[in-house]
Amino acid sequence: MSQLAHSLQSPPPQRIFITGASGCIGHYILENLLSNSNHELFLLLRNPDKLLLDISQQQRVHILQGDIREVDQFSDLLGTMDSAILIATSWGGAPAIYDINVTANLKLMELLDPDRLQQVLYFSTASILDRQNTPLREAGQVSFDYIRSKYQCHQKLKTLAIYPKITTLFPTLVFGGDTNKPYSHISSGLTEVTKWIDLIRFFSADGTLHFIHAQDIATVVGHLIDHPPQINESRELVLGNSALAVDDAVTAVSQYLGRSIYFRIPLSQGLIDFFIKLFNVRMADWDRFCLKYRHFTYQNPLTPSSFGIDTYCATVAELFQASGIESKQRKTR
Repeated sequence: MSQLAHSLQSPPPQRIFITGASGCIGHYILENLLSNSNHELFLLLRNPDKLLLDISQQQRVHILQGDIREVDQFSDLLGTMDSAILIATSWGGAPAIYDINVTANLKLMELLDPDRLQQVLYFSTASILDRQNTPLREAGQVSFDYIRSKYQCHQKLKTLAIYPKITTLFPTLVFGGDTNKPYSHISSGLTEVTKWIDLIRFFSADGTLHFIHAQDIATVVGHLIDHPPQINESRELVLGNSALAVDDAVTAVSQYLGRSIYFRIPLSQGLIDFFIKLFNVRMADWDRFCLKYRHFTYQNPLTPSSFGIDTYCATVAELFQASGIESKQRKTR
């Protein structure tokens, strides 16, 4: 189905409550909904000044200044919502991170009207899943508060009255950001990759990953808002392109930057431990788990193409191009 045909079949406008609109993913989702829908949007923002998009002429966008930990003040409004997109998250330490990532998100969902509500799109992270898309036991045990809080919230979703209407999204590695949107944590480090590629390209690492651009996440969200999963379809969706070996990713980056790879030194666990000691790298238990787990792969990852819509960034080269990094790849006739 073409994007035009898809838009012509869009259902009636909804009242949508959104948290985390001032973040990287949130900016892309807001921009997508403003451009491709007529939904009425209610944005809960602790600091509205962090919203970089110009919404001054958008009468269907309502700014609700407040902290998600004090969401009770919007209880009456929440009861009038048709859908909710919950992106807000905290990366900080305890106890605030659990107050936001667990308690506040669950409380907000409890305040929604189960009879009126069509769907909640709740953002988790693929890091709390194993290779079969089931909860990763270690994610609930590590000292990394962000991962553990996301695990805990996911485990408690099934206790909510609206659980059958919750679609949980598990983004993999998220790229994105531009002049009017904040950069994701990973995208902000891409320029560092270009500086170190002359060294990185000569090492071989045993690992696998998925990635997705925030614009593609926004496209999927726009589709799901108007077309929620059916009764017989999964409501736990991993967002990402097909699995990519780390060595293949390095090769793609090297080619994009016009660098050749003549040999590769395998990064054994012993060599990794040597570099950790040499550079005095501080390693938490989650970091060490990731080094041993290595293959963060998932079943049936989704991109816009999964729904018959064009994917914005399907390759590493497209990611770098979208980030404004110039290609130095040699052109051949």
